[in-house]
Amino acid sequence: MTEIKQNNTTETKGFSLSGYLVASVILIASLLILFNLQGQAKSVKVLMFFSLVLINLCWAGFFMVQPKQGRVLTLFGAYVGTVREMGLRWTIPFFFRKNISLRIRNFESGRLKVNDNQGNPIEIATVVVWSVSDTAKAVFEVDDYESYVSIQSEAALRNMATSYPYDIYEEGEVALRSHPQLISDALTKEVQSRLEEAGVVVHEARISHLAYAQEIANAMLQRQQATAIIAAREKIVEGAVGMVDMALDQLSSKGIVELDEERKAAMVSNLLVVLCGDQNTQPIVNAGSLY
Repeated sequence: MTEIKQNNTTETKGFSLSGYLVASVILIASLLILFNLQGQAKSVKVLMFFSLVLINLCWAGFFMVQPKQGRVLTLFGAYVGTVREMGLRWTIPFFFRKNISLRIRNFESGRLKVNDNQGNPIEIATVVVWSVSDTAKAVFEVDDYESYVSIQSEAALRNMATSYPYDIYEEGEVALRSHPQLISDALTKEVQSRLEEAGVVVHEARISHLAYAQEIANAMLQRQQATAIIAAREKIVEGAVGMVDMALDQLSSKGIVELDEERKAAMVSNLLVVLCGDQNTQPIVNAGSLY
């Protein structure tokens, strides 16, 4: 089976001249022919007439290039270059000229429903900032480079979303929600690798929407709340133990009161209840004796 090889088209500079200069030359040449047309032999008049027609055909070679735009030139289907010089330009009238915008553009994907690497269904969307860097590739390597950008950006987003978990489940893990800059860099690299062949450069790609899918949103919300409660309790217990240790140490060092082990245990229990309780405690004052 014969392998078909395709040569990649790379942007080159197309032939063009200043339109103001060429317009001046055409006007001067036309006027000279008209002024010298009288008194010439018939054969010379015919030759000058055809010369005048050819000169006036050059008016078809004028075109305008706006800032941040390029004109792709083709001759009978063959690519002959790209003109990026701004202003009024002139080129060979037989060249077909296609306008390509070089301005920076935004593409926002729809909300895609995918599974993260833990198998949890999530909703995710992205915003891609891009521009055309190679006009020849954008025109000849893909059928419609704008549609190509949208489809490949969504494909890159799906692939990236399945490579990371929605949230951190293990220490040191990179997650979609907790590491936005790392995820943005990875997404930008993924999209750029897919759009390289279309002559498109990706300036930035960021996640614009991220959430659990509706069918598991409530369950995952309870899980997040439970995780937050556990983390808060750990901090509370850690602080309470430190305060109890400090209280016992100061009571002993300052000689305020001497407590045996049983009384220390009771005091520790009472302080932990006070410090770790969800509601305010109601103390019972013993006014009869020390214990």
